[in-house]
Amino acid sequence: MAKSQKDTPILIAGGGIGGLAAALSLSRRGFRVQVLEQSPEIGEIGAGIQLGPNGFSAFDALGIGEKARSRAVYTDYMVMQDAVDAKQVGQIPTGEAFRARFGNPYAVIHRADVHLSLFEGAQQSDLVEFKTSTRIERIEQNDQSVTVYDQNGQAYHGQALIGADGVKSVVRQHFVGDPHRVTGHVVYRAVVEKEDFPKDLQWNAAAIWVGPNCHLVHYPIRGGAQYNVVVTFHSRETEEWGVKDGSPEEVQSYFQGVCDQARQLIDLPKSWRRWATADRDPIAQWSYGRSTLLGDAAHPTTQYMAQGACMAMEDAVTLGEALRVCDDDFVKAFDVYQKARVARTARIVLSSREMGRLYHAKGVERLVRNDLWRGRTPERFYDALEWLYSWKLENCLSAVND
Repeated sequence: MAKSQKDTPILIAGGGIGGLAAALSLSRRGFRVQVLEQSPEIGEIGAGIQLGPNGFSAFDALGIGEKARSRAVYTDYMVMQDAVDAKQVGQIPTGEAFRARFGNPYAVIHRADVHLSLFEGAQQSDLVEFKTSTRIERIEQNDQSVTVYDQNGQAYHGQALIGADGVKSVVRQHFVGDPHRVTGHVVYRAVVEKEDFPKDLQWNAAAIWVGPNCHLVHYPIRGGAQYNVVVTFHSRETEEWGVKDGSPEEVQSYFQGVCDQARQLIDLPKSWRRWATADRDPIAQWSYGRSTLLGDAAHPTTQYMAQGACMAMEDAVTLGEALRVCDDDFVKAFDVYQKARVARTARIVLSSREMGRLYHAKGVERLVRNDLWRGRTPERFYDALEWLYSWKLENCLSAVND
């Protein structure tokens, strides 16, 4: 590509995990990037997230593997407990055998630490520029360029646009305009200091307690100094998609039927944040001329597969690789990128919906769920996870040729 073309920036809507990963991926290809973020500063809200081996493969491909690894907590296992009778449903060891199988560890980390690792990587490049307090409101494009306009009428010109502006994406609304799907599942999240966390639950594990129409999750973060606590329930109310402060009284009212060991979790936090969750039905087209979607803008999903951040980073790596094989032709690369990602990310969205049903099973369905994993060996678990955790840079475009 001619130098003048490389000098024309790529516009990225959104400075979250997906947007920063895309900025890193593109800058590593030699492109100038402008990240347009609607918030007053580049930052991240939320609490802990889980990282599978595919997430670490993405970190490495983006050149920040060491930064991210230094901030993660490496678990010994993943475990599912029945929240009604406290019996173990299944356990997946994530030690040496797991790492040998997938080439990377399983870990838990504060979401802000993932974002910080990406942000630090982007800041080290003189090709990445950030524009805060900038919300895209209008998009125009032709065969050669894209122009976006913010809330103040300011125009930004680029040779391509990456819509990484999250679950309520303006870019997706412009090109697709499809409705979101409110699940009725409400998520409460909090972070608890280690000294306040029950001794009998201080496991070095990503742990989930599954109950009727609800579940609870806990794991260590920040070097084990804190614990992430997440509880989810089926709301009795008609929900609207969004985030607000939570009510201890509300969350208590949904967990009357769980065992005492699991109930400790909802007594701990001094404050909660409340998410009314939503996703969207998968779509086959993300790319429109010189514009494409990435991360939650492309495939918003519920949290049950613990893969939202990993999928966004995979998207960014795959986009960079598509540009490489297409000699930096954006229209061709966006088509290759889309073909490589649509089926995999749709599988995450649909599998997450089904996993939510399994987690929240009641009556006979609860017994069937528990039977699904009883006595399963680690190798059988690893086989079932192969499609998900074996992703890496070297195979990220494999679906294009299938």
